[in-house]
Amino acid sequence: MKISRKMNRTGLMLSLFAATICSAVIVSAAIKEPKDAKCPVSGKSCDPDANAAFDGGKLWFCCDKCAAAFKADSAKFAAKSHQQMVSTGQLTQKGCPFSGKPVNAATVIDIGGAEVGFCCPACKGKAEKATGNEQIELVFGDISKGFAPAGK
Repeated sequence: MKISRKMNRTGLMLSLFAATICSAVIVSAAIKEPKDAKCPVSGKSCDPDANAAFDGGKLWFCCDKCAAAFKADSAKFAAKSHQQMVSTGQLTQKGCPFSGKPVNAATVIDIGGAEVGFCCPACKGKAEKATGNEQIELVFGDISKGFAPAGK
């Protein structure tokens, strides 16, 4: 009888621990405020009133001039727009951005305010070797393997 009580207590504690982790994941996936985002055109802080729809989400800009520049040539700003969508929780990572394979937790790095993981040290190294806009284009230019809309 003592063993079963210990096992029940252990099972209950594991269930509570799992529930805590799940709720933490749900909270961290919440969309951040526009003021926390960086304009994909200028890199400045965003104004919640200057925004546009993009790839099933909402982008924020620092001003209406940047919003207009984005609307005129959204392909030019796609990688930085995807980066903003990841950093604001509108896109979540589903796999390595290069291979699509499962992410290894030991390979997570920050890319412009967006936490990104990779499947292996080689893919992480590829991203780390690139800098600035080159790194953003490399990781967020094509999101088909690594990212999906939040909640899907």
